[in-house]
Amino acid sequence: MAANEDELGVQQQDDPVSSLHPVLNCEYHPILTSDICDKHGADLHENAIPHRRKTDLGPDDWSPYSSRLEFELADFLYRRNQMSAGDINILLGLWASSLAPHDTPPPFLDHKELYKVIDRTKLGDVNWDSFLLHYNGERPDENVPTWMTAQYDIWFCSPRYLLHNLISNPDFKDEFDYVPYRSYRGNSREYCDFMSGNWAWKQADEISEDEDTHGAMFVPIILGSDKTTVSVATGNNEYWPIYMSIGNIHNNTRRAHRNGVVLLGFHAIPKSEKQDADCPKFRKFRRQLFHTMLAKIFEPLKPQMSKPEVVRCADDHYRRVIYGIGPYIADYPEQSLLCATVQGWCPKCTTPPADLGRDVHGLRHLQHTVTLLEELQLGELWDEYGLVGDIIPFTEDFPRANIYELIAPDILHQLIKGTFKDHIVTWIQQYLVNEHGDKQAGKILDNIDQRIAIVPPFLGLRRFPEGQGFKQWTGDDSKALMKVYLPAIKGYVPSKMVCTLRALLEFIYLARRNNHTAQTLEEMKDALCRFQMYRSIFVSTAIKAFGAPNGLCSSLTELKHIKAIKEPWRRSNHYNALKQMLITNQRLDKLAASRVDFFRRGRLTETCVSGAVKQLEFLLAMKTSDAQSEVDLITGKDDDSDSDGAEISGPKKLAHICMAKDFSYSRISVDQVSRKIDEPELQELLTTFLSEHINPNTILSDCMQTPTNTTSALLLFHQPITIYSSAVATFYAPSDICGTGGMQSERIRAIPTWRGGPGRYDCVLIRNDYDQMDTTGGFRSYSVGHVRLFFSFTLLRTQFSCALIHDYFPVDDHPDENTGMWIVQLILLHSILRAAHLIPVFGYEEALLPKKCIPERSLDDFDLFYVNKFVDHHAYEVLF
Repeated sequence: MAANEDELGVQQQDDPVSSLHPVLNCEYHPILTSDICDKHGADLHENAIPHRRKTDLGPDDWSPYSSRLEFELADFLYRRNQMSAGDINILLGLWASSLAPHDTPPPFLDHKELYKVIDRTKLGDVNWDSFLLHYNGERPDENVPTWMTAQYDIWFCSPRYLLHNLISNPDFKDEFDYVPYRSYRGNSREYCDFMSGNWAWKQADEISEDEDTHGAMFVPIILGSDKTTVSVATGNNEYWPIYMSIGNIHNNTRRAHRNGVVLLGFHAIPKSEKQDADCPKFRKFRRQLFHTMLAKIFEPLKPQMSKPEVVRCADDHYRRVIYGIGPYIADYPEQSLLCATVQGWCPKCTTPPADLGRDVHGLRHLQHTVTLLEELQLGELWDEYGLVGDIIPFTEDFPRANIYELIAPDILHQLIKGTFKDHIVTWIQQYLVNEHGDKQAGKILDNIDQRIAIVPPFLGLRRFPEGQGFKQWTGDDSKALMKVYLPAIKGYVPSKMVCTLRALLEFIYLARRNNHTAQTLEEMKDALCRFQMYRSIFVSTAIKAFGAPNGLCSSLTELKHIKAIKEPWRRSNHYNALKQMLITNQRLDKLAASRVDFFRRGRLTETCVSGAVKQLEFLLAMKTSDAQSEVDLITGKDDDSDSDGAEISGPKKLAHICMAKDFSYSRISVDQVSRKIDEPELQELLTTFLSEHINPNTILSDCMQTPTNTTSALLLFHQPITIYSSAVATFYAPSDICGTGGMQSERIRAIPTWRGGPGRYDCVLIRNDYDQMDTTGGFRSYSVGHVRLFFSFTLLRTQFSCALIHDYFPVDDHPDENTGMWIVQLILLHSILRAAHLIPVFGYEEALLPKKCIPERSLDDFDLFYVNKFVDHHAYEVLF
């Protein structure tokens, strides 16, 4: 049984993460210092007052909307609900009918008026533009291929104005680095956000050779592109969007879906007849079209890559800004296209494909490539160095841009979808076939699928009810399989194969950390060495350059596809859909910019209804608890109990937990609860709990009767209790998808029936010493418990929030030798940090799974469990 100490009359201290580690010291670039200036570029004192924005008008200004209601309605219908134009008309028509007796119109007459108001928004307004490109090489005299005569329409937004919006967005004010820096904890260098890396510092050194740039702010341009298909069934619905961000925005903000990544434009996708698909001229044209398009889009920005321009920043100060082409996020085929290298060759080094993983022939260098192009023929370049010699990379047109340096490390495609799913999983399946034959291997794979299918549910963990046997794998599918695959294969494959997979997983999870030190880089090297050593059974430069790679992963572009491509396509009429998608994205950007601006001005600090309530004097006079309950109801104080968790914004704290807002049962006796949950010792546990947390003499003085001893006094407790179906834990988890401050919340459940099915009783991590917030002790700092009940009661005018927990204990004092996970077994418990995920130890090949075993009951059907440190990145960082 455990309780929140802040509800025991003990003041809970703030738990800033920085207090757990040595102080972070930063060395800032001495020349590109991001000095503030006025809008004409004249230097100002560092304490100068920020400039007012044009939108800083009266407190009741909602331009271009007439009221908050108009804005909230437009935002809800267009962005959140994505309601069709026809349905908007129906809704507004019904609204108008209800208001007709009062001779009052609805906020909008129809969808056209709503769209016009959104379109009048000036904030976030960057118009779409286009240009045409076509083939200008030699053509045959007859039977000219269609791709040679086609016109390719390129749609894009001005990168300069998009960059202005990113730099000036007040939502990023506290998550923005204005100067390249080197950070240290003690004597150890730490690599975290992009500007902490070596590349930004070196760029600043190079820029500062020109005295006119001294005191300027360097803004690295991060680019990314990835083809996506919006409809497999109908075909010919392929899009190739280009996205853009800046390195100054912190990694967790860039990953937090807050417009830190913007849609820049669309690559053209040339099509040809099948007979021309492998034509050398077509392949060359397709490659050069890619580079020509990027060069033309960024050409107007080229002067500002050498001479600074004055730009308003997120903190409302002006600064002189100088841009530079930064890393490009792409999967392997696009990396080859960007570097003009041959498919199968490494874009970063000159090692032949056959020697990859054994010998390294040296990294590619721009000057070396130029020399090769001058000295060798195209065939020699292709065969001996893997270079496509007749393609000019777009970076050649821009200062300080070396494409070989700018290929970003890609955790998703290179490690998760590539090495794990396409290689390790495939190798293991092939081993089983080679070792046991097709029939027996099929039975084993079915059993592995069953093991995967009955893994207990957990926040963010994708379910595999039929195992892994489906055709079209997404990045999220591969991530989910990676979290549960290790225990599922143990017993069916040799220990070295299990160790191989463990080493790969540890490398991936280390790479995904939000910050890196010399120690974590050494741990990555060790994991990589172990992977390379063990993988024989099957027959970190980028981090220092760009900071933690989780801010440059292609998962950023894949996630952006949903909001920028797939959802706008679905709400289009699918005819000439691209232009409709452009308008949709433009309106979404305007709504987002308006919301940020209204929030900055303090106009959205409460709900729309509560703001209206405050303006009604008769409601302000309501003082009874019943009236207050009604106000709470209409102001949205409800419990989203169906949600397992969310990224949240807020100060950086390590851990906090509280009950759900809504209770399941109120004022129920301990005896009733004891019978309901089949826990006959609940009263005795409650007695022990009170004796440990409250001074017995205090209880004696407050009791109606005077018992003969302390124990009998405690046994007099018969207060009714309130039962909750869940509690919400909030903790600092910057390596996972999180809010801008690095915070994440998750809901821990103890409920007898879940979504109409069996009950769900989650497991939790419990700190062995509640006063010790340090997580550096790993699993030894925690216990693992199975929550059976969340409840609260009031005693001595103090509210106690408690959890009844069945405790697990470690079988040994070290992790399992092969999987690296801890194995635990049942007993009792104390103080919750967060949810934990347990996976049964399934045994070896001959072990049969219990009949009719389902995920919700697997914690009761097995005796031994792995504590899954791979369920998310925060778990990996605390369970070692």
